[in-house]
Amino acid sequence: MARPEDDHIDDKPMPLLDHLIELRRRLIWSAAAFLICFMIAYYFSSALYYFLAEPLATVLREQGNPDPHLIYTQLYEAFFTKIKVAFFGGAFVAFPVVATQIWLFVAPGLYRSEKKALLPFLAATPILFLLGAALAYYFVFPFAWRFFASFQTATGGGGMPIELLPRVSEYLDLVMKLIFAFGITFQLPVALTLLAKVGIVSSAQLRKFRRYAYVGMFIVAAILAPPDVITQTGLALPLIALYEISILSARWVEPKPVEI
Repeated sequence: MARPEDDHIDDKPMPLLDHLIELRRRLIWSAAAFLICFMIAYYFSSALYYFLAEPLATVLREQGNPDPHLIYTQLYEAFFTKIKVAFFGGAFVAFPVVATQIWLFVAPGLYRSEKKALLPFLAATPILFLLGAALAYYFVFPFAWRFFASFQTATGGGGMPIELLPRVSEYLDLVMKLIFAFGITFQLPVALTLLAKVGIVSSAQLRKFRRYAYVGMFIVAAILAPPDVITQTGLALPLIALYEISILSARWVEPKPVEI
């Protein structure tokens, strides 16, 4: 299909070595942004820790524990947990900068129409990631932690109580894994809509394979979420809703058949 005269690539041919130099420049900027964000996140790692631990602390207070706390059983565990929290916060904050550097490297080789088509997807990516992370933090975590903490007992079968004493590293690993899992899987509408935009898939195909997609959502949730039905369902159901949204958005952006 012929392109309009004003739809051209705003770039001039470059030798391979120049492309590699440009790639190195973008990687250096991305690494520098992450390093700065990591150091800032490390400085505020205690505040990040309290923020990530708050859903569990709230649940434990509701169940009569006036002083909820996490434990660590290795001398180095608390330190490396702090590093993980800083890495998590740094990656979260530096993501827009890294995405911008990727765009600055790729954009010169795109036609103007392709740039206009991709910009909405680039804007939607961080928004959907934040929505996924917010769903995990504000809805899934309280519900799941309340369920698991309910298995505590004042006295056991032999007069021994069963008390929840979560390790700080295990808890934060689980929380960060779920936040990233929800954020990444919420990119489903972006991926499917982009595929429909370029004609790889169509809304009719997405509707045809809907039942298989539903099964796939639960499989993905079983892989990404912990081995419990609550968090797996909490991830699978939003994915199904996002798949339905993807069908609508794919129908909106897919190339229309040319009438002869």
